[in-house]
Amino acid sequence: MKNNLYIFIIALCTTFGFAQQTPASKQSKPIAITGATAHLGNGKVVENSLIIFKDGKLTTVSSGSQTDLSGMEVINAKGKHVYPGFIVPSSTLGLAEIDAIKASVDDSEMGEMNPHIRSIIAYNAESKLVESMRPNGVLLGQIVPKGGRISGTSSVVQFDAWNWEDATVKVNDGIYMNWPSSFSRGRWWLGEDAGLKINDKYSEQVAEVTSFFNETKAYAAGDKATVNLPYGATQGLFDGSKKLYINVNDEKGITDAIYFAKNNKVQHLVIVGGSESYKVADLFKEHNIPVIVQRVHSLPNQEDDDYDMPYKLASLLVKKGVLVALNANGDMERMSSRNLPFYAGTTVVYGLDKEEALKLITSNTAKILGIDKDYGTLEEGKSATLFISEGDALDMRTNQLTHAFIDGRLVSLETNQTELWNRYDEKYKAQK
Repeated sequence: MKNNLYIFIIALCTTFGFAQQTPASKQSKPIAITGATAHLGNGKVVENSLIIFKDGKLTTVSSGSQTDLSGMEVINAKGKHVYPGFIVPSSTLGLAEIDAIKASVDDSEMGEMNPHIRSIIAYNAESKLVESMRPNGVLLGQIVPKGGRISGTSSVVQFDAWNWEDATVKVNDGIYMNWPSSFSRGRWWLGEDAGLKINDKYSEQVAEVTSFFNETKAYAAGDKATVNLPYGATQGLFDGSKKLYINVNDEKGITDAIYFAKNNKVQHLVIVGGSESYKVADLFKEHNIPVIVQRVHSLPNQEDDDYDMPYKLASLLVKKGVLVALNANGDMERMSSRNLPFYAGTTVVYGLDKEEALKLITSNTAKILGIDKDYGTLEEGKSATLFISEGDALDMRTNQLTHAFIDGRLVSLETNQTELWNRYDEKYKAQK
């Protein structure tokens, strides 16, 4: 036992031996980016653009040139492309490092109803996984808890900070819930049929959620002589200060979840996953409910779904007028979050215009998360959170970043992966 403990400590120290690159210093002088093709994130493209930012804010976003750039640091980006920083929603980045080491995993809590559990408290700003997002242009994310029926409270962060306090962009933006599934699969390891079957406990599980919400409303109407943290944390859903994010995929579950939120006077609802949301797209449009759709590079959810349904789902919803964003949920979600721009690129092949696809990971996501006043598009007065790419950022062959800025600060594009690549590249060069 003692030897095993030593081995664990050594492994843990080795695992965390590479820390995140030192966060960038505050912007000290105005910066001008000239000559690039600017993709604003709102559907517009500006050729031969001039982008100037000062003190972390965009002051000029225009076409053409400006003669007086004295006193500014000038970046000649002719032939390159500028984009707003990509935003990954519904992510557990920074809450877990290595799944096989439990001490590094803090993405869920015991119990079923945990709206008061704040993911931001557990967020590790120096995670090696977090820093690996930046070289692909993913500069912000919504950090969410998992587990239970009501998982907890999410927050939005930027990916260049010493700690969670410095990283926070919007604290406690919403509460995440896992809606009961109307179907379940048999437990094959117990000899049951592994196929889909009706969830006999569905009504009971929905009733439990309904009861909890009734209790929270009764708590709000009471004198609150006794403080109840779960009930208190839920009040933001009714006054509009928090959004309710419901993970649900099947058509019946989606419909029930929408009417549940409406009946309980939840001010802002977002459906997450929504693999069958195309079947009730008109309902989303009618109630003005956005969708953070499942990872694009996924298998169909049902046996009778079109083989390419995950690829074209975003396009089907956008064409119905639904506000859509993309996430990276699924197996290896934390690792695959860096591929967010390439998921958007796939939707172009399956029906979306390229600038419309860009909105799925910029302006649309910012609107859903409630940070669109400062992030999501390249517009004067907004945060200078952007990057320069050698080519099309939605194409993995040409998404090669030369610069990335978060709130005007030039951030490092080095990661543990690039350090190792350089190390072994030099090794094999030396052997030639």
